[in-house]
Amino acid sequence: MTTGNRPLSPHMKIYKFPLNGLMSGSHRVTGILLSIGTLLFAYWLIAAAYGAESYETAQAFFGSWLGQLMLIGWTFCLYYHLVNGIRHLIWDMGKCLEKEDLIKTGRIGMAVTAVLTVATWIIGYSV
Repeated sequence: MTTGNRPLSPHMKIYKFPLNGLMSGSHRVTGILLSIGTLLFAYWLIAAAYGAESYETAQAFFGSWLGQLMLIGWTFCLYYHLVNGIRHLIWDMGKCLEKEDLIKTGRIGMAVTAVLTVATWIIGYSV
């Protein structure tokens, strides 16, 4: 696609981000979300320290569907960031730097994240 002699950059509907690029951006986003989730976790702990009434208010929020959804998301972010961090450590050792390895470890990382998140919540609800 050109306009006169000037080429146009790929349109967002056409351009496909490589898996490694998507995972890099996701790693950054999950780091930010982990920080926000940690603040909410601190709120829950502080509410417990302030007494029964404060704790019940915090529990009512975290027990609601929105609170549960946020906790599941925080758990996913925690595992994703952990697994992707391990992947980065492997790269720092000079291993798995070929394109095929990047794609393979990326897919493995996403699968491990999903399994750990689901397992955590299954165990959490069964106890």
